[in-house]
Amino acid sequence: MSIIERAVPGNLPIKVTEIVPRLKEGGAFVKFFHDPAIRATEIEGTIREFLKENPIKPWFNPWRRVRAFLVLGRPWIEDLYRLPSSRLKVEFLPAAPGGEATELSQEMLYSLFRRYGKLSDIVPQPMDSKVVPKYAYLNFRLTRHAIMAKNCMHGFVLSEKEGGGKAGTVLRLAYEQKIKAHWIRDWLVNHPRIVIPAAAALLATFTVAIFDPIRTFFIKAHVTRTFHINDNVVIKWLRSQLTRANDILSFRHHRPEDAGFNAIWDDRKDSIKQIQTWLMETADTFIVIQGPRGSGKKELVLDQALKGRKNTLVIDCKPIQEARGDAATISAAALEVGYRPVFSWMNTFSSLIDLAAQGTIGTKTGFSETLDTQLAKIWQNTAAALKQIALEGRKKDDKDADLGDDEYLEAHPERRPVVVIDNFLHKSQESSLVYDKISQWAAALTTANIAHVIFLTNDVSFSKSLSKALPDRVFRQISLGDCSAETAKRFVINHLDADADDNEGGDTKLTPSQKRNDLGELDNCIQTLGGRLTDLEFLARRIKTGESPSKAVQEIIEQSASEILKMYILDIDHTSRKWNPEQAWLLIKSLSEKENLRYNEVLLSDTYKSGGESTLQALEQAELITILSLNGRPHSIKPGKPVYQAAFRLLTQDHVLKAKLDLAILSELTKIETQSIDKYEIELHLLAKLPKQPGELQPRVQWLLNKLQSCQAKVEKYESESGELKKVLQVEY
Repeated sequence: MSIIERAVPGNLPIKVTEIVPRLKEGGAFVKFFHDPAIRATEIEGTIREFLKENPIKPWFNPWRRVRAFLVLGRPWIEDLYRLPSSRLKVEFLPAAPGGEATELSQEMLYSLFRRYGKLSDIVPQPMDSKVVPKYAYLNFRLTRHAIMAKNCMHGFVLSEKEGGGKAGTVLRLAYEQKIKAHWIRDWLVNHPRIVIPAAAALLATFTVAIFDPIRTFFIKAHVTRTFHINDNVVIKWLRSQLTRANDILSFRHHRPEDAGFNAIWDDRKDSIKQIQTWLMETADTFIVIQGPRGSGKKELVLDQALKGRKNTLVIDCKPIQEARGDAATISAAALEVGYRPVFSWMNTFSSLIDLAAQGTIGTKTGFSETLDTQLAKIWQNTAAALKQIALEGRKKDDKDADLGDDEYLEAHPERRPVVVIDNFLHKSQESSLVYDKISQWAAALTTANIAHVIFLTNDVSFSKSLSKALPDRVFRQISLGDCSAETAKRFVINHLDADADDNEGGDTKLTPSQKRNDLGELDNCIQTLGGRLTDLEFLARRIKTGESPSKAVQEIIEQSASEILKMYILDIDHTSRKWNPEQAWLLIKSLSEKENLRYNEVLLSDTYKSGGESTLQALEQAELITILSLNGRPHSIKPGKPVYQAAFRLLTQDHVLKAKLDLAILSELTKIETQSIDKYEIELHLLAKLPKQPGELQPRVQWLLNKLQSCQAKVEKYESESGELKKVLQVEY
């Protein structure tokens, strides 16, 4: 209001009757009364001249002065959602109903609208356009010029004299948006080759920027056990007090639950000290603990060598390898290291999007990620978390504060976390992707001095896999076998005496092992059972329940025999297993008679002629047998577990089972010899067709005849033995 009062000269003979503000357009209509003797155009000229001499610049737009123009048309004052634009659409309408409007030329439009501001362009209606009413576009340089023109000229009637035709022409003005509505959406839809890869890149950037620090935090918490309630000092104290009170009330001195293992650790204290020494040294190589399943590898490392050591990460490869599908594998790997949040379902979803995009634009967008890439991300975040943990205790005032991070970690091997990779190469014959990624990641940890890496594996051929990651390193290796008979006996007795109570009067009671009069059988039982820890612990538990050692061992042997039948002979899926029942039975029958077999002798047998070495390796992976090496080459075969020797004997004592499986072996051998006979007969038939029989062919013919005779003799022998075995099957149950 004050701006309008300042814009009108005080000596001007007009009276302002109404002001209609137009906030949306940044102006206002001023209605006024004037003397009829003074024309409105003179008043307009006076005000405009006054504003030039006395410019008024409002506070909200200090760089533009106020302008004023006379309204020539009939403005349409509306409150629609139509925003001002620098482009106007001028439509030409008839002045009266039924009349005909005249389309104005560019020159005429220029003369009418140039006074309101500089025009950038005038775009007439295309000649071939059928759109009515006729129109033209006016492009002003500034939006404020278009606003002024629209409000002053809307509804202006152009008479015939002024070039508007006989009936006159009315100008209808409206703002025209230069940019088409929804142009961003349309552009995105119409350019998928650019939009989809850009969206993938933005999503990846967002994920790295937002989620990676969160995931690294949770991995650190998992390694340092920050949120593990069992490691809380208060919880530990309460648990110890409750346990102590329980022991006092029950008149019992507390003994550790794993008291039976003390004998084992005493026997293996050199291995424990060796591992602890290696962890204090700076050597960028792996520590490998190899031994059969049940030999106590994990307990040796975690409960003894790493006892009391903080910042230990245990990765069990078994659930990762056994997971079915990419999403399950990613979730299992993330769970092992504490990597969260993990959106494993997004891998499948993004693959579908990538497939749809490929069908749309013809090329892959890279939106989806392979299992290899996802696992690499998990291990990369884990490595970053481990490095932060290793550097946490570093201070600015340390004597080696001037060292870089890598030099500091190399100088302080005791600061590095320990990564224990359990069940390495478990079911590696199915897929080696997981193990390849783990070994590469472990190699990066050791060479960068970020962490010590310990592998626990049952596979004797672990060096083939690990050498790919560290080809120029010698691994530090400890091989665990079965316990000696003396250690095994002490293990069982310690287990029996672990829960011994004290007498109420203070007199020493006899221990459970001293109370029993059947432990004299223990030596013979351990000789049969062997020194495998899992079998010894099973034996001790059965003896605790009241069974005699002989009966407990017999039960273990029978259970092992049932497992052998189920796993290696009866329930065999030939699509996933690399052996047949006949090959497994031949080893079982042979090892029931001998403690070990010559490796090459087995390969020379007819049953193992085709793919013999791969079959033996598969049976070793399945733990039916153990292949012993000498100077790097396999030289002998023994049972996979000591108790299997007795289980093999038990199976061969079953005459019906033995006859059935021997008959299957003989049938297989007969088939092999029959195929050889067919081959020899075909060659003899071919030689017989020759028109002449050169003397040089006689040795070949004689050799073929001798082979035929030998094969036929074998077939007759196999059929005779098969007949005897069939009689057994017909008579016995």
